[in-house]
Amino acid sequence: MKILVTVKRVVDYSVNINIKADQSGVETANVKMSMNPFDEIAVEEAVRLKEKGIATEIVVVTLGVAQAQETLRTALAMGADRAILVPCDGELQPLGVAKALRAIVDKEKPDLVITGKQAIDADNSQTGVMLAALLGWPQGTFASKLEIADGVATVAREVDGGQETLKIKLPAVITADLRLNEPRYATLPNIMKAKKKPIEEIKPEALGVDLAPHFKTLKVTSPPQRAGGIKVTDVATLIDKLKNEAKVI
Repeated sequence: MKILVTVKRVVDYSVNINIKADQSGVETANVKMSMNPFDEIAVEEAVRLKEKGIATEIVVVTLGVAQAQETLRTALAMGADRAILVPCDGELQPLGVAKALRAIVDKEKPDLVITGKQAIDADNSQTGVMLAALLGWPQGTFASKLEIADGVATVAREVDGGQETLKIKLPAVITADLRLNEPRYATLPNIMKAKKKPIEEIKPEALGVDLAPHFKTLKVTSPPQRAGGIKVTDVATLIDKLKNEAKVI
């Protein structure tokens, strides 16, 4: 079974985000970048399936700037077999990415696609579900547990009322949630081996897709700073402030 895993290069989760001076977006120049955390979970799950003998090949794919090769190398060091980079310098939006991924799926013909449930930069949570819709494949979103047997994926997912379990036939798209697993750290020998693993470049034009943005971000601003708290002397004062100042009761 071949598994295709999507990954994205984002600002590292530990970095304090700053807004650009012109408010056009988030500052990324000279900022630490890394693999989207949910995509790390997706890669880890694919590697575990291969270690169990269920998967035979893992292909990772990303769209982005040339530096995104570093993200692919990280996935290769974790255990992926080969990688695909679709180089593009402009802004990427979920529908365009999903169309490009559909073209790659048509080329690679995987039995399973695993994506992170969302990227921590835009928090759209759209690409995986759009890809499933474009392919006409069943999908298991926000997966917290995944088992595969006899061409069927059993997916446990958290919902508002508790936990839901789905059985879906392969091929399918799975989006990984936080509790699916804990990604491994790449060892030094595997990092060295990853340098020799192939990264294929496919131009967007070769995929026959238009990655031009369909909407424009007008302005990005930081949330307002929270005011400091105060201490009150008694319950009556608390109720008065909640009623007349905060106006929440």
